[in-house]
Amino acid sequence: MKNILAEVVEKRKATVQQLKNVMPMEAWKKMPLYNRKCLSLQKSLLNETGTGIIAEFKRASPSKGIINAAADVYEVVSGYELHGAAAASILTEPLYFKGNNDDIIGIRDGINIPILRKDFVFDEYQIAESKALGADVILLIASSLSAKEVKRLATFANNIGLEVLLELHDEEELDHICDATTIIGINNRNLKTFEVDIDRSLRMAEKIPAEKIKVAESGINSVENIFLFKQHGFKGFLIGENFMKAPDPTIAFAAFVHQLKNSSSFGGG
Repeated sequence: MKNILAEVVEKRKATVQQLKNVMPMEAWKKMPLYNRKCLSLQKSLLNETGTGIIAEFKRASPSKGIINAAADVYEVVSGYELHGAAAASILTEPLYFKGNNDDIIGIRDGINIPILRKDFVFDEYQIAESKALGADVILLIASSLSAKEVKRLATFANNIGLEVLLELHDEEELDHICDATTIIGINNRNLKTFEVDIDRSLRMAEKIPAEKIKVAESGINSVENIFLFKQHGFKGFLIGENFMKAPDPTIAFAAFVHQLKNSSSFGGG
């Protein structure tokens, strides 16, 4: 079966190498936002009165193609913030997700919740770039990295003030968890085939060390999903397609949060 993740990473490596040739790492370190103090996703997810939702902005995906080409990133993300998102996730991968760096750097000044740069990170160069763009958190995908690489990259990120969301898919990747990775995401979507299994997070939850902050990712489309995850100790819920496929993602998000907060189960679990 075709390994979509490997294909995306291979092409991303080529584009990153091209960028290195015109924009060395030291140039990113001289950008104004590089010395900005990051907002804490950990703190936001541990806020018991918050939604715990990391609301995502993405125009497309390898499995769905174009999801929403018309949405304006600032309008959507500011709407997410207004209606209670714990953080925003922004896809910057250009070929498969139709993202770009301007999606973060262009809105940073107007957004006051943590921003996760969602991309395929394999090099310290990309982490320095993320800091310079104004991101607060980077994503590391265990499926595409060794445990040693995760430790090295996460430590580098922490040292320059960024938090890390380490994404796991199966139990074989549990050894990628280290001291530098406090926030652990479990993706219900298999990044090699893009099939979704909503029970994946629940099956793996008990294997994650208790001191880590657990985040459920992908395939979440109801408040009942969130309450189920909460019962299994999850603090964060990364949701993108459920909102982005709507004509107005902000309205879809606001309606979801309204339903969430008006449920008798909100705040429990």
